[in-house]
Amino acid sequence: MSENVPAPTERLVIRRWRHEDAARLLDIQSRYEVMVWLGDGEPVLMQTLEQAHAKVDVYAERCAVPPLGYWAIERPDGVVAGSVALMVMPNAEHGEVEIGWHLHPDSWGRGYASEAATAVLAHGFAGGLPEIIAVSHTHNEASKAVMRRIGMTDDGVTEKWYDDPSAYFSMTAEQWAARQAAPQADPQAKRD
Repeated sequence: MSENVPAPTERLVIRRWRHEDAARLLDIQSRYEVMVWLGDGEPVLMQTLEQAHAKVDVYAERCAVPPLGYWAIERPDGVVAGSVALMVMPNAEHGEVEIGWHLHPDSWGRGYASEAATAVLAHGFAGGLPEIIAVSHTHNEASKAVMRRIGMTDDGVTEKWYDDPSAYFSMTAEQWAARQAAPQADPQAKRD
């Protein structure tokens, strides 16, 4: 864990963002259909390669405190599919940590979000986190489906961290350990 990166999965490498990824990051974060799901209010679209390079530096800083981080998801063909993250929630009263992801549309529907998120859950719990939460816009059915596939509990709707109501899911370290001890289902069933 010295590099603070989650272990690779069967198909994916989860690694730090690099400056040579800046053009791909710009391609991902300049898309309305990706950014509409991130944050409150009107989506903020990335405009320039310089902004992408600056964001790579921000993501490097977010990896400075293990097990937290903001990582690139690299597909089997070497292309970056998107991002997966563990970060402290905004306005967190008790240091609540959120897992999140966003992918380029050319990587949707292939199970990459579920696969990467499962690796990040493992990384977070191995790093000592007692609980990991996930929130999404209440109408983001694709994201909620990933949360269910990775075994998170649907805790309803909350207005705790963002201005708009959010779908709220969670998993404790104990739930993670129990899930790992249980027989695994067919991995093909986890595809998103």
